[in-house]
Amino acid sequence: MKKAIILTTLLLLSVGNVSFGQVHDSISCKPLIHQVEFDFAPGYVFQTHDFFKGVNLKDKKIDKDLSFHLKYAFQFAPDSYFGKLYPHTYQGIGVTYNTFFNTKELGNPVALYVFQGSRIKQIATHLSLDYEWNFGASFGWKPYDADNNWNNTMVGSKINAYLSLGLLLNWQMNRQWRLITGVTATHYSNGNTHCPNAGVNIVGAKLGVMRVFDASYDEALVNRDLKLTTAPYLSYDVVIFGATRSKVLSNESVIIPGNFGIFGFNFNPMYNFNKYFGAGISLDGQYDESANIEKYEAGQDKDGNYRFYRPPFRERVGVGLSLRGELTMPIFSINVGVGHNMFYKGSDWGGFYQILALKAHVTRHIFLHAGYQLSKCHDPKNLMLGVGYHFY
Repeated sequence: MKKAIILTTLLLLSVGNVSFGQVHDSISCKPLIHQVEFDFAPGYVFQTHDFFKGVNLKDKKIDKDLSFHLKYAFQFAPDSYFGKLYPHTYQGIGVTYNTFFNTKELGNPVALYVFQGSRIKQIATHLSLDYEWNFGASFGWKPYDADNNWNNTMVGSKINAYLSLGLLLNWQMNRQWRLITGVTATHYSNGNTHCPNAGVNIVGAKLGVMRVFDASYDEALVNRDLKLTTAPYLSYDVVIFGATRSKVLSNESVIIPGNFGIFGFNFNPMYNFNKYFGAGISLDGQYDESANIEKYEAGQDKDGNYRFYRPPFRERVGVGLSLRGELTMPIFSINVGVGHNMFYKGSDWGGFYQILALKAHVTRHIFLHAGYQLSKCHDPKNLMLGVGYHFY
């Protein structure tokens, strides 16, 4: 997960780097609108494994979660370029403390993350329906250990990715104070860099208060007819990524010792319909050192560890096509895709694959890429941590 930590740090730095943009060369130097928020969020832990159902040291269900969030965000001034293009969008960095009320076996993880949100619909004069996503790294987990923490077969590493999506009601009490409430869905996972990696899934409520620190900020100004639109255009993204992964023998439920290397690329032409949404087809290539390794089992050594021959290179490479859709906002873009390998050999490359990726633009053309790939909608494959170049 060291690469994930480095990438998360770069993503956090990119939030503060507002001198660059992915759609316009010159950004107004008008003051930003700053805001601070504190949230309280109780949640329910999905009972996806016997460990959560009571097979643990306490012999009790682990179905409750509680987290506290402290967040800083900014909006672009309403009469700036990005303020006109995305008048209700905010982005920033946050930290959260989380407890499952089982410190000995799960720990009390702390997450550092970037986030972004915007308005979906104005319900009333001072009430809106918003969305918000969070992405970062969480630290302080108590991972699985065959000798000291054998019940926890959900979490295999001390550091795990943190992802959350919320649907929120935003009530503007006055010019400076907001009350935020809604529902959130949260997922913790290490991206298959370590096993076990069953992950932790939570659905919860959220109650928060926000303080806006720009006394001149006026919602009426944001709602004025200053909004900009963009004409449809073509773009092309090239991404190079790498990662490591672990693997489990499916027929034995045994973790294969060591980590395996991942390297790949995407070439994604995109037709951008408007300032928010684009779609296209991506050519995806990937090398996976562990692909089809189960076919080449070489028995066990004297310590009982499984050994394997190295699969032929042809069986460790897959090339496919995927349909992609992308949500574009200031600084960040979210890309999702569903694809199928066309050029491959071996069962590990068969079936459909799914991709979810976050792009953080650090210049007009260069962006950081943090993605995750699944197989058949439920089998975790690998992280996709890299860098990309955006052609217009």
